[in-house]
Amino acid sequence: MRLLLVVSVLLCLPAAPGPVSAADRSCADLRQFYTGKGFTLAGVPQAEISGEHLRMCPQGPTCCTSSMEESLARLSSQETEGLIREAGRSLQAVFNALHRSFDTYFTDLHVRSERSLQEALSSLGPLYSQNTHVYGDLYADLRRYYRGSALNLDETLSEFWSRLLERTFKSSTPADASLSEDYLECVAKQQETLRPFGDIPRDMTMKVVRAFVTARSFVQGLSVSGDVVRKVSQVSLSPDCEKALMKLVYCPHCHGMASVKPCSKYCSNVMKGCLANQADLDTEWQNLIDTMIQVASSFSTEPSLDVVLSSIPARIFEAVRYLQDNMDAFTAKVYQTCGTPGEPGTGSPTVQEQKRRSGSLTTEYKPSPTAGLRLEMQVSDLSSKLRDMRQYWIQLPLALCSKLAAGGSAQDKCWNGITTARYLPEVMGDGLANQINNPEVELDITKPDMTIRQQIMQLKIMSNRLKNALDGNDVDFQDASDDISGSGSGMCTGGQCSRSRPGLYTYPPDNNRVRGAATPQTHLFNLVLLFSLAVLLLQR
Repeated sequence: MRLLLVVSVLLCLPAAPGPVSAADRSCADLRQFYTGKGFTLAGVPQAEISGEHLRMCPQGPTCCTSSMEESLARLSSQETEGLIREAGRSLQAVFNALHRSFDTYFTDLHVRSERSLQEALSSLGPLYSQNTHVYGDLYADLRRYYRGSALNLDETLSEFWSRLLERTFKSSTPADASLSEDYLECVAKQQETLRPFGDIPRDMTMKVVRAFVTARSFVQGLSVSGDVVRKVSQVSLSPDCEKALMKLVYCPHCHGMASVKPCSKYCSNVMKGCLANQADLDTEWQNLIDTMIQVASSFSTEPSLDVVLSSIPARIFEAVRYLQDNMDAFTAKVYQTCGTPGEPGTGSPTVQEQKRRSGSLTTEYKPSPTAGLRLEMQVSDLSSKLRDMRQYWIQLPLALCSKLAAGGSAQDKCWNGITTARYLPEVMGDGLANQINNPEVELDITKPDMTIRQQIMQLKIMSNRLKNALDGNDVDFQDASDDISGSGSGMCTGGQCSRSRPGLYTYPPDNNRVRGAATPQTHLFNLVLLFSLAVLLLQR
């Protein structure tokens, strides 16, 4: 009787809620999502199954099989790598645009200066008309240097002044005077001791060398920066990163929470872990960008870039006039050193006649307000765009998360890697060393990515080149005139390379002037690189 009463009471109690059967939850939404990603429905459950087989997602009722989990993990890695490459291509496009803009500006300055030669020097008569190749060779050498040839600008300009001295002296000597090659060579050697052109060669050389060294180093800096971005953007994500990305992006879909976005702090830790090596570029990257901004600013520092290039013809004319004014004294000293070439006769115009013909020309160069404004706009645009790139590598994780994570007002209703709730762990710092306690991505901080370490070295080398350029010092470069559009450059996108860009150079900085071909420096750099790599490997 008592047993019957107990049973009757139990039957009258309301039923307690129990777990929903897996068969009651449909996987229709996931099946549609899965096929939308390009996968087939073979093996995809119609309804939820138990999740003990899951290795990346939290275990529990799920619509994902083991093979689906692996497929989605690969997809999450591929999609993230695609976003990284897309961001890299966008940055490369900015470097390409800056390169084209500056190259067009600088080349135009060079062409305009060369075109003004005839106007500035035609009054010199035969001294110009019979020696146009001497002036043309100077501009050709300057152009080759800017394009990457291993010329020593000091030697190039010294050779120009020596040739101009020979021809100016010869034009002032009677036609029947005997002037052998040895004699003219003796005359040319008096340039350093007698200073026949005054201080003009020294002053012009200093300014021209500085202008061309900074211009060439600047375009090389743009090229190297773009190349670093291209190479680093192609670095594959690690297997541990792939697992973390799967958990971040697609595990909510497997557990029926497709509409729930990841928590922003959770996403930050995943991306900071996945891009830890890339973030280690930050210090040298910012150093290079800051140095390029300094170089760009130096273009408008007096004497500005446009003034230096545009005034070359006027300075040459001024130098010739100086020599003509002092030709008698110079000739007397030459005769003392080199001997008398022969009895003076008639036939060539006298120095006084040449001075009278050219005396009306004004040699002072006055840059137009338009030219100054164009340079100011050029420097401003370069500096502004470069400044926007300074923190690219540490902002990249945040940029990726802005596409994936929930907004600030939804941090209590976001996916935290386990369920829909606030993400509690702290956000890690930037760089590999700061990921030692990253709760989302397992990393061995003693094993840095070697490709990225090599690019860090390239950034250091380029920064040193630019700092040398700011002081007017050149470094040893390979002659790249025959390989100016070689593969591997950051200035090439989509298989198209600009034919007018300078070559890339991968040699260590040196405070010396250019001495010629750089084959020995190539071997030295390879030894330094191998030693650095060996040290890094030993640290592992």
